[in-house]
Amino acid sequence: MNWLQPKLHLRVAQKQILTPGLVQMVSVLALNRLELREMINQEIIANPILEDVEEAATEEIEEQERPEGEPAEEAPAERDAEAEGVQDDGSREIQDIIHDELVKEGTDFEGANPFDEFDMNAFFQQYLDTGGDNHREQEQYERPSFEQFLSSPQSLSDHLNWQLSSTICSDAVQEIAEIIIGNLNEDGYVTATLEEIAAQGDYSMDDVEEALAVVQEFDPLGVCARNLRECLLIQLRTLDPQNTLAHQVVSEFMPKRPQAEENAEGPDPDASLGRMLQNNQLKEIARTLNRPVELVKRAVDVIKGLDPRPGLRYNKAEARLVEPDVYFRKVDNEWKVFFNEDDLPQLRLSPVYRRLLARDAADREVRNYVKERFTAAIQLLKNIEQRKHTIVRVCESVLRRQRDFLEHGLDQLKPMMIKEVAEEVGVHPSTVSRAVANKYSHTPQGVFELRFFFSESVNGPQGSSVSLLTLKRRVKKMIEEEDTTHPLTDEQIAKRLEEEGIHVTRRTVAKYREDLRIPSTHQRRVKT
Repeated sequence: MNWLQPKLHLRVAQKQILTPGLVQMVSVLALNRLELREMINQEIIANPILEDVEEAATEEIEEQERPEGEPAEEAPAERDAEAEGVQDDGSREIQDIIHDELVKEGTDFEGANPFDEFDMNAFFQQYLDTGGDNHREQEQYERPSFEQFLSSPQSLSDHLNWQLSSTICSDAVQEIAEIIIGNLNEDGYVTATLEEIAAQGDYSMDDVEEALAVVQEFDPLGVCARNLRECLLIQLRTLDPQNTLAHQVVSEFMPKRPQAEENAEGPDPDASLGRMLQNNQLKEIARTLNRPVELVKRAVDVIKGLDPRPGLRYNKAEARLVEPDVYFRKVDNEWKVFFNEDDLPQLRLSPVYRRLLARDAADREVRNYVKERFTAAIQLLKNIEQRKHTIVRVCESVLRRQRDFLEHGLDQLKPMMIKEVAEEVGVHPSTVSRAVANKYSHTPQGVFELRFFFSESVNGPQGSSVSLLTLKRRVKKMIEEEDTTHPLTDEQIAKRLEEEGIHVTRRTVAKYREDLRIPSTHQRRVKT
């Protein structure tokens, strides 16, 4: 049992360790414009060395316009004059800090040091006094008023609870109704069974069924149904109670249970009959009901006009606020990449704290604190500059490959892989992946996420490659132009693509069709 005894062994191994600066670089690179702006504002609050140029200029103007009778802080000109006496000492130490931060380590830990091509003196002068961009145009934008952010749209639960508050019913029924409203999905369907609702408060089934009948009469029509069949029947009873044929078609020819329940609990003996409407088998329905096909078609048209998802009108997804990180524009007949820096704070290193680095201006503890803050500030500035540098280089590589798309539209999108761009830029593929994550570009064809330009290739005409997105668009266009009485099968679509020189299998076409949420051939067929 000697082998179970603890022992000490020495081993030499190489291990990659990320410094805090590299961790921050990776985090900053993955941020979009809105997140970067929020992060910069938080850093300005946390680090007194960093200043927003516009805010600092406003404070200086207010100090200069202060009445003579009021006590004022030392004028900026006087502070600068005093700083000139110690500028050699303080600025030299700042330059030493900047130099150490720039050459201490490679910022892109997965490749070469990208800051080898940066001018250290230019970087030093850029952020020391005037901020990150000396030549940025100061444009005035009309910003939305604060009142626009005070209200929020009414949710489905709020709308139903408001109707419940004006409904006369027993306390038990009202409590159960509140539980039912709390168990609705975004489409307005009840997600819990009646037994589960009754068990939540030891209610009787009669009260639960009464509460369900109460809330099913609320607006919007069809809400609080347990399945699509019940949802449509509720709407038919209110909107068209005289249309007995439409009511009969929904009752008898729509599935009573979802497909998932049938798979879990066993097949429904009436499943084939219940899916006739779903499969658009109008002739079979007419034959079963002994009714003319034309009358069945009219009833089906009425059913198609109903709302299968009544809750969506109150649960609409909020529009995402997107700000492009880059612009692709044509200038003098040449495409160029422009980095969007609007509304980003212009940073500079505080001149007030620079004076504290003078050798006799502060004690050792203060000087050490200021040096630490300067180091953190310069590290942040370096990472922000690196983020801009990486995104622009990646976009320039994208631009060289996608000129036809910018000129002519989506059909000219070329296949492009992240690995190819990474090799051209000279960084690791994961760096490119972070650079395009959640970033958007403004193009003549619209606003697109940068990841949109990266897609797999499929063998096209004469052995050339075709973008996967372009291929899906071709499949969709073929289906849109097909004869609805004789829709194309997946095999026929694959043969047509083969004639165009694109080699795909039937199963691949079926997968693309499902990705596009296009029904099968049988479901698309319109019978006359």
